[in-house]
Amino acid sequence: MFDLILRGGKAVLPWGIEALDIGIRHGRIAAMGDLRTAEAQAVWDCKGLHLLPGLVDAHVHLREPGNDAVETIATGTRGAVLGGLTAVYDMPNTSPAITDAARLAWKRGRVAETAWCDMGLYVGATRTNTPDLGALEAEDGVCAIKVFAGSSTGDLMIEDDAGLEAVMRHGRRRVAYHSEDEYRLRERKPLFHAGMPHRNHMEWRDVEAAFLGTRRLMALARRTGRPAHILHVSTAEELDYLAGYRDVCTVEVLLNHLTQTDEAYDRLGGYAVMNPPIRDKRHLEAAWAAVRDGRVDVVGSDHAPHPRAAKERPWPDCAAGLTGVQTLVPLMLNHVSEGRLSLMRLADLMSAGPARVYGAVNKGRLAVGFDADVTLVDMAASRSIEESWIASPCGWTPFAGTLCQGWPVGTVVRGQVVMREDEVLGAPSGRPIAFR
Repeated sequence: MFDLILRGGKAVLPWGIEALDIGIRHGRIAAMGDLRTAEAQAVWDCKGLHLLPGLVDAHVHLREPGNDAVETIATGTRGAVLGGLTAVYDMPNTSPAITDAARLAWKRGRVAETAWCDMGLYVGATRTNTPDLGALEAEDGVCAIKVFAGSSTGDLMIEDDAGLEAVMRHGRRRVAYHSEDEYRLRERKPLFHAGMPHRNHMEWRDVEAAFLGTRRLMALARRTGRPAHILHVSTAEELDYLAGYRDVCTVEVLLNHLTQTDEAYDRLGGYAVMNPPIRDKRHLEAAWAAVRDGRVDVVGSDHAPHPRAAKERPWPDCAAGLTGVQTLVPLMLNHVSEGRLSLMRLADLMSAGPARVYGAVNKGRLAVGFDADVTLVDMAASRSIEESWIASPCGWTPFAGTLCQGWPVGTVVRGQVVMREDEVLGAPSGRPIAFR
């Protein structure tokens, strides 16, 4: 007797796609294969659907604690499950920031009370808490230490080599970095003035600002032996360079840098402004080449909601950051439909990859004994992204009106059906993820 059987779907496995049934018991996958004679409390007829290992967005900003009118853990994870995600990893630059054990414990409590999917929690590195990072990275639910080597405010930015090296020497797990060279950004800022066209964002935060930051981090990672994860790599130069640092570094690329080019500034204005910036077609093509040849480990959204008013201010005073947690899966499925990657590669980038990079326990693939996290998708479905569908209180998406071939129709988190055909079901039951 199973709690749930997903019957007759096409399971996306590391070696290919197989038609089979998945039997779930006590939140885990208990059997895979032909279960036609098995009994269950509930059966979902999955004929015509693909069953992917639970997809993860390993880079989101859910803004809690902060501004409930923009986003919360409840609204952000609701959007996540509507978009087919079974887990998200939330960044620490909230207000106040998550930088100590007490704030981390508070946030774990909020996850248990309000999250619709499972969550990993980043802890922010500061100059003050650097000696404590080894203990903080071992706390329950912590996916990684996050370092802002550029583009942050207050005590969450560590831009100098001495400070960065000190972080690397406190702890052992992989550290996640926002890599832009703060000194170059400060040096170039006087070259621009208020009211200039939004496309100047990619000129100010140019290729060298990102590439210089990454070169500095790799020199320090190699010197200390501390593994690194470079978030939102956005340039061809970085992707080529990082191929020589696979012994110490893994790579994340964002959906935006696989989907948008600099024409977005002319069409969307402030709704195209993010850090690091959207760039020209050369860098988009380089990102896809890196996806195809295995240099990219993870694809995420960097979901970072802001009020409309903040996005509509003149550049450079408009807020930087785009929504994406709910639209990540539909847009990636559309890329599959258009032949840019396979469903197996998608599962690697958004399920196995995050589990491998961050050390998530019992996550990342469809396998007996693993958590029963499943994303059900209909590749025959054709649907446009509409702002009326967006769960985030800010209410906007830069992809409004985009037609997607392929759509998430079900989200199963540890055996619980939390979304089916656009309906969020039950009550919030998300948990902090266990990490090695």
